[in-house]
Amino acid sequence: MSGHSKWHSIKHKKASTDAKRGKLFTRLIKEISVAARLGGGDLDSNPRLRAAVQSAKDANMPQNNIKRAIMKGTGELPGQNYESITYEGYGPGGVAVLVEVLTDNKNRTVAELRHIFSKQGGSLAETGSVQWIFERKGYLLVESEKVSEERLMEVALEAGAEDLKNEGDTFGVYTDMEDFEAVKKGLDSAGIAVESASLTMIPQNEVQLASKQAEQMLRLMDALDDHEDVANMYANFDIDESQIESLTQA
Repeated sequence: MSGHSKWHSIKHKKASTDAKRGKLFTRLIKEISVAARLGGGDLDSNPRLRAAVQSAKDANMPQNNIKRAIMKGTGELPGQNYESITYEGYGPGGVAVLVEVLTDNKNRTVAELRHIFSKQGGSLAETGSVQWIFERKGYLLVESEKVSEERLMEVALEAGAEDLKNEGDTFGVYTDMEDFEAVKKGLDSAGIAVESASLTMIPQNEVQLASKQAEQMLRLMDALDDHEDVANMYANFDIDESQIESLTQA
């Protein structure tokens, strides 16, 4: 199973735990603030902010928290000035890894990321080393028990989706960036519950991992996911489904 699709499913299952710890809200507030600072506080003219606010609503963040995060980003309220940076690296077996961070201290963050990569058999790389492998796409996750594959395929393609993949207990709907919101509205209008929707990075090729390298790769992803400055991470690993299930449940 591809690392991208499986990791989205794992993150979705972890979301309730993250929310209880407050980590998910912290990440969302950072993203809203940065999006508002870079593109303004108007949701209609700022797609990144619109997506961030929708993610916050999906996570049941209070409206007042969302409003304050936007106002901090636009400078209407005082707040920390977070910088959006993408780091590139290699995981075990030469897996390509992109890490998007929101930080107020990039020197601290890059040192901590370098340590995380090194500990799991990877390394940070120069800018441009692996980013060419990935393409920005829209991704919508739908639980397979809530809709048939045939029905979802029909609605998604009619709304402008590019592809649909059966990912076990979930379906992944992929779109061009320009069609992302139209496809989400199409699924919503058809009464199909979307569990998560985001703009993501899809790898154009994948690296097969097994045994120790597979275990190291998942530990690397988990360590990156636990870092407070990491907003998103993407990797082009592929691991047999039975192994990835046993490793993530361990």
